Amino acid sequence: MTRDPIRRPEEPEQEPSGPSPDGLRPTGLPTVLAWAVVGVVVGWAVHPVCNRLDLVPPLVSPAQPLALLLLAAILGYVAWGTHRAVHVRRERLEAHQAVNRLVLGRASALVAALVAGGYVGYALSWIGDAAELADQRMVRSFVAAGCALAAVVAGLLLERACRVHDDT
Repeated sequence: MTRDPIRRPEEPEQEPSGPSPDGLRPTGLPTVLAWAVVGVVVGWAVHPVCNRLDLVPPLVSPAQPLALLLLAAILGYVAWGTHRAVHVRRERLEAHQAVNRLVLGRASALVAALVAGGYVGYALSWIGDAAELADQRMVRSFVAAGCALAAVVAGLLLERACRVHDDT
């Protein structure tokens, strides 16, 4: 005796009609903001924790915003190419290409939001501090946060470029 339900041969399998109710949705603004808020809290905590442990708080080098800007440029270029291929030339992406680009866009947007929040929190922790390099840390952190914000936008654009509309 089996536990499988008995299926009569004359009953056809039912195909779902319309889009799946648990289909993949674009990353929403509340999700991105939640990651950014977590980043602000963690970034703000770096300065006091370093002081408490008698460590020198980290400096923000010019390479850090440049790396984020490079990430934003790469994501933006891939988003532009994907948009042109899918929406302008009406080409079909291979399934693995579409999934890879979607995951790249979503993950990059969320991590870049976390990083942007971290830099904003770190910059805010230096406001009013009399340390010698406080102004430099604050300005460079805000610049890095701006570059990370550009990466968030580019990641979201890449994610949305992967969307296809059913024309049937």
